[in-house]
Amino acid sequence: MDTRGIDQMLSELRATSQVAAGKPTQAASAAGGTDFGEVLKSAIDQVSSAQMQAQEMAKGFSAGDPNVNLQDVMVNLQKASLSFQQMVQVRNKLVTAYQDMMNMSV
Repeated sequence: MDTRGIDQMLSELRATSQVAAGKPTQAASAAGGTDFGEVLKSAIDQVSSAQMQAQEMAKGFSAGDPNVNLQDVMVNLQKASLSFQQMVQVRNKLVTAYQDMMNMSV
């Protein structure tokens, strides 16, 4: 089972979370800066892709596909769930940061 895509997505979400928390990331300092919108869009696309792949595997298992086993289906469903939960937490941090900035007096 190939987990490189999920691992990459999780590392991007962690980097996005660090950016949202105001901490510099190694990727940002090495590359001279990254586009936050592009990183966020990429992370969301990868979460969506992981969810779609897990759903397709579940459908294949339900249909009786002999090439799909239950363990792989369950692992992919859990990975998709965890990546979505992490994305929601990043969103919550972004909303909190936005609200804090809006409440600052100038």
